[in-house]
Amino acid sequence: MLFTLLPVLSVFSRILLAFAPAFLVPLAWAWFLDEQHHALVWAYGFAFTTTFGLILWRATHRFRRELQAKDGFLLVNLVWTMLPAFAAAPMMFTVPDITWTKAYFEAMSALTATGSTALSGLDDLPVSVNVWRCFLQLLGGLGIMLLVVAVLPLLGLGGVQLYRAETPGPMKDTKFTPRISETARGLWGVYVLFSVACMLAYRWAGMSWADAFMHMCTTMGLGGFSSHDASFGYWDSPKIEAVATVFMVLAGVSFMRYFIVLRQRSLRPLTNDREIRTYVSVLVVSVMLVAVLLAAHGVIDDFPEALRTSAFHVVSLATTTGYASTDYAQWPVFAPVLLMFLGCFVSCAGSTGGGIKLVRMVLLIKQARRELVRIVHPRVVNPVTLGGAIMPPAVMTAVLGYMLIYGAATMGLTMLMLFTGLDIVSSFSAVVATVNNIGPGLGLVGPSSNFGVLNDFQIWVLTFAMLLGRLELLTVLVLFTGHFWRK
Repeated sequence: MLFTLLPVLSVFSRILLAFAPAFLVPLAWAWFLDEQHHALVWAYGFAFTTTFGLILWRATHRFRRELQAKDGFLLVNLVWTMLPAFAAAPMMFTVPDITWTKAYFEAMSALTATGSTALSGLDDLPVSVNVWRCFLQLLGGLGIMLLVVAVLPLLGLGGVQLYRAETPGPMKDTKFTPRISETARGLWGVYVLFSVACMLAYRWAGMSWADAFMHMCTTMGLGGFSSHDASFGYWDSPKIEAVATVFMVLAGVSFMRYFIVLRQRSLRPLTNDREIRTYVSVLVVSVMLVAVLLAAHGVIDDFPEALRTSAFHVVSLATTTGYASTDYAQWPVFAPVLLMFLGCFVSCAGSTGGGIKLVRMVLLIKQARRELVRIVHPRVVNPVTLGGAIMPPAVMTAVLGYMLIYGAATMGLTMLMLFTGLDIVSSFSAVVATVNNIGPGLGLVGPSSNFGVLNDFQIWVLTFAMLLGRLELLTVLVLFTGHFWRK
């Protein structure tokens, strides 16, 4: 066991050293805005993380070796449980009356790009604190592991195992360049390009530079944190909501597809992709459906205004971002339930969104249709295909197994929340919101409230749910199997 863990800790030390410069971002904002006391906190955070990483590297560097498959899973779990602890520590000195439970929950929510918050009074927090919360979502959105994977080959360490453990979606073996490090660098390049465009668009629409930076981070990361308690209701601006809607839609598509578009200099990888066409169709139909519902029930009398409100909230929840400009929980009950349902599956594999991913839903529907055909024609050859390619049985088995575990985990965690005395609406929606990295739920954890109303045990349950969702369940749960620990 120790022999297995030491090489993993050796790589983790390098990841920690790569993560440490992130503290310089809120430090720069604190210095620029003359928040001298808080600037010192971020400086200490950088120094402590760097020192800890160097000590760990010094103690374990001689155990460096090529990572095996098991090592990749161990490392990913170690990173996504330990980095939130380092990220949470400065919040203990910068956020008034915060507990460690809430600080860790906030950091986990940020790095997993969930967007569930346990904090209130966001408008009164130091700007550097909100910058830190939001910047963590930018890092976590695409996966901080992919950034490090691009560097690992330079350290003489393999990155494929990390890529397989971290990348969302059922077809993890797909690579678009000969070397995994080149793929990782390409994805981050596209990510940065879109992020700069998003920030400039927010600034053009009327946000301050600080708000434009923070909301760019949480839009591209599809995390949904805001620097204001009212979220986008703070501005009530059609122009700002339009910018957010456009970039949330873009971020909900696989960044691998954008990478291929740039390499091939053609839009065909986007227009010919079955998952993307389904993604756009589901969003358009849902936006129209909710707009008609709002107009028909008199929630919003003006249909163009209903269409605007519907588009923003449908895209926000479906892509698991979680922004809100109004309390949609007060709409006719069909609408908020539909929004939560969309957040469970609409995001594309390879995007920064959470949920089970749309490609899995497409494959499940095709598999169900295949079984219906087989009932009528038992001898027919009717394989499941996607984009003209026949899906291997191993992929379909993995999808079905994932969905079984997804359902069991959701129900099990919901029952655990109910056991604590929480009501059914709040329990189920909180679990759905955190497992799928959506952000706000319904009931006590709806868009007009936050997760700070829950007790510590409930918050820790949902923290674990966020970890499960970000690493797509199997990466975490495999550690609890006896076979994983056997040679």
